[in-house]
Amino acid sequence: MESPFPGMDPYLERASLWPDVHTRLITASCDLLQAQIAPAYVAQITPYVALEQIDIAVPRRAIVLDIGIYERENPRCAPLAASIEAPSLTGTAIIDIATRYARIEIRAVNDETLVTAIELLSPVNKRPGAEGVDAYEKKRRELFMAGVHLLEIDLLRGGKRPQLAPSTQLPTAPYFVLLSRAEHWPELDIWACAFERPLPTVPVPLRRPDPDAALPLNQVLQQVYRNARYDLQIDYRAAPPPPDLAAPDAAWLEAHLQACGRR
Repeated sequence: MESPFPGMDPYLERASLWPDVHTRLITASCDLLQAQIAPAYVAQITPYVALEQIDIAVPRRAIVLDIGIYERENPRCAPLAASIEAPSLTGTAIIDIATRYARIEIRAVNDETLVTAIELLSPVNKRPGAEGVDAYEKKRRELFMAGVHLLEIDLLRGGKRPQLAPSTQLPTAPYFVLLSRAEHWPELDIWACAFERPLPTVPVPLRRPDPDAALPLNQVLQQVYRNARYDLQIDYRAAPPPPDLAAPDAAWLEAHLQACGRR
């Protein structure tokens, strides 16, 4: 089943789904690039683990051998003693979950030098704090200073965008792709990606005088969507996460999904 969106599907940003989306996009992109850059370069998948803060209601189960455990359908409905007050509300704690992600590193075969890094941003890369944005920006600066090309693919609306100079005014768009070529740093090429348009095909620079490889982001995304059968896991009748969709985008999304028969 095809995605109902011409480009990025915002429903893929769901916290419980994004780690799988991330892994599949990295793998498919790496395979596609490897076919273009061999035999002078290799594209390697470099894994890392991040503690993601995910709001998930975890069901509790009691299993005791040889003892019958009877669970009320709603234990909170049990009568309270006269001296005990009912809680004002029920919430869910934020859970730190160790989540596996990966980046792509393109290295020269002759000396194994890192030439290009490709980051598909994860929520932890965009989360404020020492272990989030600060750690990512430190790694980013190290790559810039080492003369490594850096391609950053931001397909998450939430969180903080990669840091840019105050003079750079990003247009209003849900997604962005940023490319820093080592020879042009600190200048960056920026692609703004809208819901109603396919994701761009972007260049992946190598060592001079070798030509750029091409990464067709939309082709990769649509291939991953089909192969993973994400249509079976998404309810397009609900609003996409996160819930801060701009009014024009929300209106377009509603009309588009109705036209596609998904609402």
